[in-house]
Amino acid sequence: MAKFLNTRKAVSEIEDLIRNAETRLILISPYLKLSKDFKQLLTYRNSKDKITTVIFGKQELNPKEMKFLQGLRFVILKYNQDLHAKCYLNDDTMIITSLNLYEFSMNNNKEMGVLIDLNDETDKELFEDAYKEIDFIDETSERFEFSSIPEEAQSTKIEILEKPQTKTSSNSKLLTTKELSHLTGLSSRKVNSWFTDNKLMYKKEDDWITTKKGKETGGIEKNGQYGKFVVWPENIAKQITE
Repeated sequence: MAKFLNTRKAVSEIEDLIRNAETRLILISPYLKLSKDFKQLLTYRNSKDKITTVIFGKQELNPKEMKFLQGLRFVILKYNQDLHAKCYLNDDTMIITSLNLYEFSMNNNKEMGVLIDLNDETDKELFEDAYKEIDFIDETSERFEFSSIPEEAQSTKIEILEKPQTKTSSNSKLLTTKELSHLTGLSSRKVNSWFTDNKLMYKKEDDWITTKKGKETGGIEKNGQYGKFVVWPENIAKQITE
């Protein structure tokens, strides 16, 4: 059955979770500031060509932290502006906790959590239900890109890069869903949902693909660092907010 964790046990169990991960490792934490031990574990996993997905929710991140994660080829960084959950899982173990992957929290805060074991029959349903929500968070989070930051800028705010704006022949701007999010005041997740609900685009693995209807609406696929994305005419923002 699910096991209760205090702060010390949570840190220890998360370390074991990372160390024992095989095919799957997903780390969900709004704040990221990894301890030396966690960095060593992720570096070792990366050396084995094993993919790690890290989902975070705060943009005010330490540049050195981003530089470290950027250097790990098999780490996929994703951003979700609505994220407040903290959850860590591998192939058969999940930890849901109040603990961020933040060194200060690990050393100073009083945290609690639970460990769920997929191989324990009494935990199986709970694990699978929680995994559905994790999968939803993963699918609705955006791939994160960051600009190079001077090493001396220790407290620089790292921003999500906007894709370059292009223009149509009618001089109308083409915007990414992130830019449409800023324009409409809606979250990126809701903007993406509007496009998918209206059959204008769909997601295939890590790529966003336009449908025939989407192309007729003006959607254009672009190739980015982490796969295909779609840009849309600026005037579609009015339809999204109607």
